[in-house]
Amino acid sequence: MVIKVSVYKHPDEFPDDVNQLFEAGAQTNVESSVAWYNNLVNAVYPGDVAICIYVLRKNNIPLAALPMRVTRSAFGQQAGSLSNYYTALYAPVTSSALTASDMTELIRAIKSAHTPLAAMRFAPMAPESADYGLLLQALRACGFKAFTFFRFGNWYQPVIDDWQTYLKNREGTVRSTIKRMGKKFANEGGSLELVQGGENLERGLAAYQHVYALSWKQPEPYPEFVPGLIRTCAAHSWLRLGVAWLNGKPIAAQLWIVANGKANIYKLAYDESFKAYAPGTLLTAMLMEHVIEQDKVREVDYLIGDDPYKKSWMSKRRERWGIIAYNPRSMAGLLGLMHEVLGRAAKHLKSKISKLSTVHALPKEQDAI
Repeated sequence: MVIKVSVYKHPDEFPDDVNQLFEAGAQTNVESSVAWYNNLVNAVYPGDVAICIYVLRKNNIPLAALPMRVTRSAFGQQAGSLSNYYTALYAPVTSSALTASDMTELIRAIKSAHTPLAAMRFAPMAPESADYGLLLQALRACGFKAFTFFRFGNWYQPVIDDWQTYLKNREGTVRSTIKRMGKKFANEGGSLELVQGGENLERGLAAYQHVYALSWKQPEPYPEFVPGLIRTCAAHSWLRLGVAWLNGKPIAAQLWIVANGKANIYKLAYDESFKAYAPGTLLTAMLMEHVIEQDKVREVDYLIGDDPYKKSWMSKRRERWGIIAYNPRSMAGLLGLMHEVLGRAAKHLKSKISKLSTVHALPKEQDAI
């Protein structure tokens, strides 16, 4: 048995066998695809020497990849998942043949390559996944003190019915808004467009950018990421870009990504001066009907956060968590570990005090007369 760990600085460097590993991973998560990482690196981390995409091969067969960034500071080196706030789900890219000992060898190789490595951090991840458990086990086997932490809630909808049945199960206010505002919007010159690529791609992209600039949202810190993502999705037939037009002017837009039986609601925005038309609701309804009836998806995912409006469209909630692991043999790692332990202890104590205060604040029962 021969174990070899290679490192690549950009997805463009991947040989065919590594491309195949990532494409297999993309069957369950678009954000594990070569296309996703290409856009992320090019738009967010161009020329970044900290990028290290580690790949473990056993007997010349790639079994696992960990896309990472390894940063240096006066306190040592830290390795983290190649992700940022654009990332809704990070996961090691793995083969079904991967074992716990294989993952341990990969973590050990990364630790050895960056001595002294103070800490490793991976997020956001699905805590119920096998890879999450393997990663935790491997980190601890390599001497790291690993902890898990909550990142965000994730609302989603398993699709088991047709559009009309799904709609009947929504709140009455949602159904009423779709009916009333849909009629008003159409009567006043409104229309809804679905862009999937082709000759309308750049017009749709321009409409999205126009709406986003007029919305309540902060400007994108990496302005090339979303245009790159939209073009990437169009090239792979993943794009579902909805645009609401009113008398020739774009007033709302939503970016959905559809692949492998799943629809991800990735970006949405609307011009607040046209809020009275409920263009966001109308677009969501149009796109939801399309992915259920035409794309035949098994799941619709609202991705990041517990925004109250998501409950109107989704019936299930799960959580995304992260892993932070410290190397106690590194001075920086030991300091980080002490800070982590003390922080958790303080949080636990605060929680207990709060509960006790609540109990003592309850009114006493009155004696019976």
